[in-house]
Amino acid sequence: MVMAISLPERTMTAVRSLTPREIVAELDKYVIGQAKAKRAVAIALRNRLRRQRLPNEMAEEVTPKNILMIGPTGVGKTEIARRLARLAHSPFIKVEASKFTEVGYVGRDVESMVRDLVELAVDMVRAEKGDEVKDKAEAAAEERLLDLLLPPVRPPMPGEDPSGRDQTGTGTRERMREQLRSGRLDERVVELDMQTPSMPSFEIIAGSSVEEIGSNLKDMVGNMFGGRAKTRRLKVPQALEQLTAEEQSKLLDMETVSKTAVQRVEQAGIIFVDEIDKIASRDGAGGGHGPDVSREGVQRDILPIVEGTTVNTKHGMVKTDHILFIAAGAFHVSKPSDLIPELQGRFPIRVELEPLTRADFVRILTEPRNALVKQYIALLGTEDLDVTFTPDAVERIADFAARVNDTTENIGARRLHTVMERLLDELSFDAPDRADKSVTIDEAYVDRMLADIVRNEDLSRYIL
Repeated sequence: MVMAISLPERTMTAVRSLTPREIVAELDKYVIGQAKAKRAVAIALRNRLRRQRLPNEMAEEVTPKNILMIGPTGVGKTEIARRLARLAHSPFIKVEASKFTEVGYVGRDVESMVRDLVELAVDMVRAEKGDEVKDKAEAAAEERLLDLLLPPVRPPMPGEDPSGRDQTGTGTRERMREQLRSGRLDERVVELDMQTPSMPSFEIIAGSSVEEIGSNLKDMVGNMFGGRAKTRRLKVPQALEQLTAEEQSKLLDMETVSKTAVQRVEQAGIIFVDEIDKIASRDGAGGGHGPDVSREGVQRDILPIVEGTTVNTKHGMVKTDHILFIAAGAFHVSKPSDLIPELQGRFPIRVELEPLTRADFVRILTEPRNALVKQYIALLGTEDLDVTFTPDAVERIADFAARVNDTTENIGARRLHTVMERLLDELSFDAPDRADKSVTIDEAYVDRMLADIVRNEDLSRYIL
């Protein structure tokens, strides 16, 4: 019998429970519009589950169908990819292609995106495993804290009758435990011996990249060298938190954590490569030298990562064959066909995202779970300020944002953040001192705060 390859259990459960239609419905809760892009990523995520059901021999041949998103800034490209990763509990990282330099130049090498993804996966797995041992860690930390709070039991003096003495201090310890749990000891201060790492001397191995040295240095200093003990005075709650973290670290098997993280990256990782249009060669440019050669060099460095290669990380070798790559770019100056043919072929799914309209802005302000209007109401609510937005106010805000996008640079939904900050600037500043704790934002209020700025195109370029 041929066994199918395995995906980390948590990821498998998340993927199995969602059909493409359900994935799109989940994305709709956070991203307005862009049905084509949502459909493409939903299919890509579901195909991962389908691949897990195949025999090993066939599964190894099925590679992810990477996606190229084409659209202006602020229309939801990054948010779609990020929300997709959260749905699947997948390690996710966003990188900007324009930040990389080709091999031989000083800068970030392309393999760093895989190493960074592994680090994120290790943090994910460590947090999950830490939750599993949290109860044991808290119990052990409590015992250590009680040891610090209780004075040592005095041995009996010569000739002293030990009968009737609480030699073990059990009764006192339990009374102290009760006080600790009830919070009556929160103001007490204890002294903790904490290890501070000391800088070791080491040799730089020939051939190591700057990225590899930087990524390994923290690990070398933190784990391989004990450093010296430093005594810190902490209140009981902070001491308990510190001791719990130490006990969790003791209970975790980091070798298992690293192995699980590498597997999760290989089978469920998502890398979002933004600004890929910035490394595309312009038509008729270059001539065999200059910046276009560098851009093409970065593309050729990225190519093997996307095609499938093995990257050396401090947690082990990582195969990139089945990592899902989602690339995105505005392609205002260049076009997808300006990428080198080999890289074009590694992104077979192309989706074009639509510019946002005024109607989209109205929906973005109110419909998503994390809608801007809801965020500002909650923020000001922490000052006991009851803020209400009328429907005509929301319409007016959307109208102003769309108008500024049309007359200046179109930055999509990001314009709403700027407009909302300007709109509520006065209210946010005065909120703690206001006597009237109820405020209604209506169309007249929006006009008073924004109309003059929007009307003056030169001013709006700087302010909005």
